Amino acid sequence: MDHRLLEILACPVCKGKLIFNKENQELICQLDRLAYPVQAGIPVLLEFKARCISVKEES
Repeated sequence: MDHRLLEILACPVCKGKLIFNKENQELICQLDRLAYPVQAGIPVLLEFKARCISVKEES
């Protein structure tokens, strides 16, 4: 994920900062506990495509 792109992307729900999880190819919003997929290098920032992150995964 290009760091310049990551700087301008925001969570579509809360407009907060997203963190890239390279291992799972996801953009994480810690405030909403949502993980947005990155498919073929393209962030899919649709709330219905995001998965909920459990408390265990945050640690």
